[in-house]
Amino acid sequence: MATQAKARKQPASGSAVQVHHTAIVHPNAKLGSGVSVGPYTVIEEHVTIGARTRVGAHCVLEGRTTIGEECQIFTGAVIGSIPQDLKYRGEASTLTIGDRNKIREYVTINPGTEGGGGRTTIGSDCLLMAYAHVAHDCTVGSHVILANSVALAGHITIEDHAVVGGLVGIHQFVRVGRLAIIGGCSRVIQDIPPYSTCVGYPAAIFGINREGLRRAGVSSDVQRRLHHAFRILFFSKLAMSHALQEVAKDADHCLELQHLIAFIRASKRGIPRP
Repeated sequence: MATQAKARKQPASGSAVQVHHTAIVHPNAKLGSGVSVGPYTVIEEHVTIGARTRVGAHCVLEGRTTIGEECQIFTGAVIGSIPQDLKYRGEASTLTIGDRNKIREYVTINPGTEGGGGRTTIGSDCLLMAYAHVAHDCTVGSHVILANSVALAGHITIEDHAVVGGLVGIHQFVRVGRLAIIGGCSRVIQDIPPYSTCVGYPAAIFGINREGLRRAGVSSDVQRRLHHAFRILFFSKLAMSHALQEVAKDADHCLELQHLIAFIRASKRGIPRP
């Protein structure tokens, strides 16, 4: 059974763990130095929380969940609850969350399932806005933004620095490439290539993510090469296989183009066209 506690101290550092007297924390849960836990929050047995992470009020942290350092978890978040998958049979799957993430109000995140590798992972420096949902067996990179009420189905991969707009629904097994941006209220049923801007119902590609590339410090020469590649891949009349061959001719010494080509070639759900 879980237990209530007012404060704990870590012997190694001496930095107090602050737990509100109404919170319920299992004695086997591992709380790093400087962790704070707000009112009426419940933390179960197999949860590990890194140093200086702040957990707000009325949160529930359960399952085999590991949360990194200096995260902020806001009111009502439910992290580590069992997957919403009828095939789940109670297997000991995990959820791993990196450092410095901001998990806003009422976000829900599920661990993995046996059929998907048994693990859900979120990188570091992400922002998950209110009511976002990350389902079982998802892999979310670092510096990712999921806006309000984004819904990720199972087995989704979101690469680093991607931005998903509010009220977007993403179908299971879809991949979203690095530095891609998806406009609000879109329906995503195919893989979204890296560096792209897309929006729609279903989502369609409109071009490269110029602002995201600029903010990421991508050179103007690379942006020009990506823009040219997108014109061939998505705005010409070439079949995708032939378009990829054309783009590959200009991919030497350009990691961004090489990643774009590899991403598209690896797609199983297909790539949306304009």
